[in-house]
Amino acid sequence: MSTGTLYMLPVTLGADNLEQVLPQEVIQLAQTLDTFIVENEKTARRFLSLVKTVKPVRELTLLTLNEHTIDAELPALLAPLLAGKNIGLMSEAGCPGVADPGARLAALAHQKNIRVAPLVGPSSILLALMGSGFNGQRFTFLGYLPSDKQARIQKLKEIERHSRQYKETQIFIETPYRNQHLLEDMLAHCSGETKLCIARNISLPTELVISRPIRDWKTSELPELHKQPTVFLLFAG
Repeated sequence: MSTGTLYMLPVTLGADNLEQVLPQEVIQLAQTLDTFIVENEKTARRFLSLVKTVKPVRELTLLTLNEHTIDAELPALLAPLLAGKNIGLMSEAGCPGVADPGARLAALAHQKNIRVAPLVGPSSILLALMGSGFNGQRFTFLGYLPSDKQARIQKLKEIERHSRQYKETQIFIETPYRNQHLLEDMLAHCSGETKLCIARNISLPTELVISRPIRDWKTSELPELHKQPTVFLLFAG
């Protein structure tokens, strides 16, 4: 028996704008699948309701894979695939497998010779890089910086030096309720010549993507970032 395909199924970044951010082929595939591995069941059901799946959403099979899922539980998630069923893997927002626990399942699927098929959709990280005007040839995504203030400041100085030395864009995110604290630390401790891009609410009606040197950010009206998904990019090259 042939194995099924693990489709890396992107979702919107928070809006109901399916047709604006997802190709029709991706929407059509999502409509026909009846089994999904999801990070958050509530948001997954909302997305699938928008997609208008062939089966009623209440009849779909949703399996959970999130940050609390241990490695020992991953083989059970692959069992339907090994039995020949196609499955859609969904992140809570954007592309699964990118800054997302789905990467662990994809890695195991490769070990089991299960086909992993990435599909086109919005990634806040790549969209922010595209809009920043910073170096897209050399870049690093760092995920979350330390939550401790002193450790965060030390890390900012470290990545600024790295960016300057290697002319490399540094990309990172923060828990939305700490966005303002991170911004304040960058303005206080990074060089005035270093460029900072703030990419807020990518693909949403309140989208904001602005790149300026730190010195100019200090004299500008700062955007409201509290509890709003934001990607930060530093470039000191």
